[in-house]
Amino acid sequence: MKMNSLLTFAASVAFAASVGQAFAAGDPAAGEKVFAKCKACHQVGETAKNAVAPELNGIDGRKAGSVEGYNYSEAAKGSGITWDEATFKEFIKNPKAKIPGTKMIFQGLPSESDQENVWAFLAQFGADGKKK
Repeated sequence: MKMNSLLTFAASVAFAASVGQAFAAGDPAAGEKVFAKCKACHQVGETAKNAVAPELNGIDGRKAGSVEGYNYSEAAKGSGITWDEATFKEFIKNPKAKIPGTKMIFQGLPSESDQENVWAFLAQFGADGKKK
């Protein structure tokens, strides 16, 4: 392969990989729409507070069962989970399977794209509720 062809091929592979990663990251706008299913119990944003369930600001990197002022189940507090995209997606697919004994009654989001999109929406918010 000539050098120009090799460079063009390498650039094409790099571009394809970056496009694939962009899609894998989810769509925050679509996630906000899916989050409507969660709003009955959870809040997010600058005015969010604990309600039926804990507020979800700053979830990325937060330990499960750690929001001050929320009365978690022993199962959630003892889960050892630190939230990231993978653990969130596994949990939200089927909460009772990931944390047996959780108080969360939501049946889950079976769609992987819904899971990714909700994570992309939630991951925008820092612990203070402001978008990063």
